[in-house]
Amino acid sequence: MNQPMIEIHGLTKAFQGQPVLRGVDMIVPEGMVTAVIGKSGEGKSVLLKHIIGLMRQDAGEILFQGEALSAMPREAQRAFRRRCSYMFQNMALFDSMTVAENIALPLRETEHLSESQAADKVMSMAERLELVGILGKYPSQISGGMQKRVALARALVTQPGLVLFDEPTTGLDPIRKASVLQLIDSARRQFDFTAVLVSHDIPDVFGVAGHVAMLDAGRIVWQGTPEAIGQCENPVVKRFLAGEPEPDADDVGSGFS
Repeated sequence: MNQPMIEIHGLTKAFQGQPVLRGVDMIVPEGMVTAVIGKSGEGKSVLLKHIIGLMRQDAGEILFQGEALSAMPREAQRAFRRRCSYMFQNMALFDSMTVAENIALPLRETEHLSESQAADKVMSMAERLELVGILGKYPSQISGGMQKRVALARALVTQPGLVLFDEPTTGLDPIRKASVLQLIDSARRQFDFTAVLVSHDIPDVFGVAGHVAMLDAGRIVWQGTPEAIGQCENPVVKRFLAGEPEPDADDVGSGFS
């Protein structure tokens, strides 16, 4: 097992008094994909937003390479966030911008580059992800699969060390789901980043993940390798992997994904 890049200890979060994260303990090993799985409404996306700093926990701690983020000086916290990138579930591409402009957006927001330097970085990323032919098009003019590729290019153009993927295969057919997961896997090998990927697509996601963590009822109930999860005796994990409902089928989730 690789050394952890991220360690999460006792993370809690409630919204209007309703607990969502109830003491999450989890590691993100460096240099591989960590897949966070679990039923809808268990707080997986909320967990991602805490890692990247879009939300602040009520209690608990997040460590980056052994150092608590909350104890870091503000500039060090900003430096950590500059090393992170986030690929949203709905891709969040701007329809009024071309593909090239969408990819360049993080460069304009976080790096002091000339127009030519930014254009060079965009072209380099486009070449590596096979997007050169559509740089002048708008998101509405390309397929959903290509939009995913553009969103990935935008997430990677700043050369982040940590990339968070929020259900990147939502709404895709099985063939395109497999294609996007393969794209993420090949991009991780090519660009050498650590990833956290929230997904419902099991067992497909196990093919790209080196580490798996299952979130249930606001806690991590199991984590380990994809190979080991099949032998897990935890009944919650076994039911989820088998696609079986909980014993109390009338119980509803919190509404947070």
